[in-house]
Amino acid sequence: MKTKAVRIYGKKDLRLEEFELPAIKDDEILAHVISDSICMSSHKAALQGADHKREPDDIHINPTIIGHEFAGVILETGRKWQHKFRKGQKFSIQPAMAHTGTLNAPGYSYRFIGGDATHIIIPGIVMEADCLLPYDGEAFFPASLSEPMSCIIGAFHASYHVPPGTYNHEMGIKRGGRMAILAGTGPMGLGAIDYALHCDRRPSFLVVTDIDDTRLERAACLFTPEQAEKEGIKLIYVNTGPLNNPVDHLKKLSDGKGFDDVFVFAPVKQVIEQADGILGFDGCLNFFAGPTNPEFKAELNFYNVHYSFTHIMGTSGGNTNDMIESLELMAAGKINPAVMITHVGGLDSVIDTTLNLPQIPGGKKLIYTNISMPLTSLYNLKELGKTDTFYLKLNEIVAGNDYIWDLEAERYLLANARSI
Repeated sequence: MKTKAVRIYGKKDLRLEEFELPAIKDDEILAHVISDSICMSSHKAALQGADHKREPDDIHINPTIIGHEFAGVILETGRKWQHKFRKGQKFSIQPAMAHTGTLNAPGYSYRFIGGDATHIIIPGIVMEADCLLPYDGEAFFPASLSEPMSCIIGAFHASYHVPPGTYNHEMGIKRGGRMAILAGTGPMGLGAIDYALHCDRRPSFLVVTDIDDTRLERAACLFTPEQAEKEGIKLIYVNTGPLNNPVDHLKKLSDGKGFDDVFVFAPVKQVIEQADGILGFDGCLNFFAGPTNPEFKAELNFYNVHYSFTHIMGTSGGNTNDMIESLELMAAGKINPAVMITHVGGLDSVIDTTLNLPQIPGGKKLIYTNISMPLTSLYNLKELGKTDTFYLKLNEIVAGNDYIWDLEAERYLLANARSI
């Protein structure tokens, strides 16, 4: 079977190509990819090429398919897995297989599996690791977004606190505690707000910061302080840009006590130092946003590490249980990661989008891999609709849902967009 896919050959060398897939082996599965959301991690891999920890050294000879936040349909199952997976079954993939003792991951390390492709071969290691997850939802995009949501869920679970006088690390954010999400109105920050408001282990006080009023206003419309109050949480949004002393301002909001859990959603030195400065006693700083610079550094207050028992950690990705939790919360209607999506596009928009991701404003960029379509902002559909009835109808659908992507929009796009 032929596939069309975006493959990486080296630093900033991504190519959209058509090639033949080999016949599947007994322990492999042939699948049709429908959607993939583009992650900043793919941008970093595109910049670093073979220097990236998950990319093979020989990608200049044996290129790998990029994209790791994807969903699709099983077409053919090898004999070994026919008892567990069937033709026509929808799926999502957990790419983080670290518990198998390898950094290899779909979307980075393999020649025939990645999200930015029309058809793929899922290798046996994915099933052995229980990282191929059946999905029963109607729309495909939530299954794609379950991977980034699993990263957020994993970060909340990985944070920890140590009761005074003990050496017990109690895992998870502090129940009923004070939380701050810094640089928190990007796509992953919005997911974190959603999860903080609706997970079982919630804070009682949540501050979300950014330096952009437009992003803060959108976040405040999606997750209002009034809605948060119904969940028993006091929610405050703060623009730290104009503040002379953001640390003092944020600490005052916490009645001078500081915060129990602080998440950093941008790899910016000043933001990390703000986070360190607002930690309370036994406060946990989670550095969520990975930098592209391997020499990236920031200053920390080690006086507080010693006397206030503050601690710092970082998480990169979630695990399979986190992804299952994400899917369950979506199915129950408790979280809606569609609020992350601000752009949609086809497979032919992947290269430019991946290479230029930090410069493209907005939230998540959702790719439908079997169509040809430039990356398009949901807020620009009305303008495009003046000259193209396809965009006109799509705008009517998303405008009717407050410009939040949904099942109706996906169905219309898949039925009416030009095939790749």
